[in-house]
Amino acid sequence: MAHPGEGDLPRYAVIGERLTEEFEGVHAAETVDRCVSAARYGAEEVTGSAPPDLVERIARRHLEVLAAVAAEKRRKTRRSSLDNAP
Repeated sequence: MAHPGEGDLPRYAVIGERLTEEFEGVHAAETVDRCVSAARYGAEEVTGSAPPDLVERIARRHLEVLAAVAAEKRRKTRRSSLDNAP
């Protein structure tokens, strides 16, 4: 199913490339692409438009949160594997 603004995808591809580079070693490119898409569709849903700067800010924040959650899970796994879990 086509979404409004499908012709604007190159604008968002540049965002994906920038964020993929920024989060290299943290998130796979596919994860970055999904976050950019989700940010774009969310912005369109809430505001009726998806300016690239807004999409990039939303996607970056999503990626930061995902990274923080993953780091916390790793930390807890290491602690529990040492039987130091609270």
